[in-house]
Amino acid sequence: MTSINDVAKKAGVAKSTVSKVLNHYQLVSEETRLKVEKAVKELNYVPNSVAVSLSKKEFNRVGLIMDIRHNSQFLDEIDMHYFIGAFEKAKDYRIDVITFFSSQFDDMTSKQVSATLKSHSINCLIIYNLSTENKNIIDIIEKQDFNCVLVDSNYVNPKTSSVSINHYMAQYEVAKKTIEQTHKADKVLYIAGGQGGYITTQRLNAIKRLKQELEFELTIRYGDFNESKARAITLEYINDVDIIICASDLMAIGAQFVLIENGITKPVCGFDGITLVGYVSSTMNTVKQNFKKKSMIAFDELKRLLDGDKGRYVEIPYDVCTINYFDIINR
Repeated sequence: MTSINDVAKKAGVAKSTVSKVLNHYQLVSEETRLKVEKAVKELNYVPNSVAVSLSKKEFNRVGLIMDIRHNSQFLDEIDMHYFIGAFEKAKDYRIDVITFFSSQFDDMTSKQVSATLKSHSINCLIIYNLSTENKNIIDIIEKQDFNCVLVDSNYVNPKTSSVSINHYMAQYEVAKKTIEQTHKADKVLYIAGGQGGYITTQRLNAIKRLKQELEFELTIRYGDFNESKARAITLEYINDVDIIICASDLMAIGAQFVLIENGITKPVCGFDGITLVGYVSSTMNTVKQNFKKKSMIAFDELKRLLDGDKGRYVEIPYDVCTINYFDIINR
């Protein structure tokens, strides 16, 4: 049986160097890496850790790649629910989890990202809120280097599943409900999320469809899911619009308080159903999502992929509703 010592001898390197190459350490020259890989191939060498993993059909470690919302003033409630759901499922499956933020990979090529993940013994990923700007991560998904589950990014291939609500219909329904409850809605301000996000595009398309159907004047601005930016945008257009539709509750709260501070009453609606909405004095429509459940379903879907099934789209239910103070304290 071929050993790591045989590989080292054939490649003309130390045993520790072979180990570094097999574990995808970056501080190994390209020339050395190629020598080791050639020796591994010629000798048909299978590392013990890999052999054990394959024989048991287990995955060793999951990488969670999270996109922390743009310049949020505090750790987002949504991300916390994602984390809680993920770690509860990880405990159920008795697997290790390592968390990354997508910004950690901004200056890396897709090859470097893949090597970094593999150096942590990661062989499957759950990726939250993937943006079209994350081209290196998208490249990894398209190359099918890992089994992946994308949360709120509608992309599927044989090794990649998507878990999401229908953001297009959810945005359409909550906006339409709010507009139809308003006596005058000739001019609508839509504060979108971050440019380049998959969910931003879906929600924008829903608003544009609604504009065609109801024939209102539409102003679109990007608030990057940031309360302060939404406040500034609202202040700029406060006297020029009849209704404000926001792509997140946090931005809707910012818009609502600008109206309150200026003694103005206009309808505002949000999206997500976070707890803070219940503490706003004016009731607003929102889309209630169960982020913890969504993250748990993502783990279940990852296990299905690792058992040999192909990627698919899994749609999660949502509610168009209002949230008030008593809804929160009676949970």
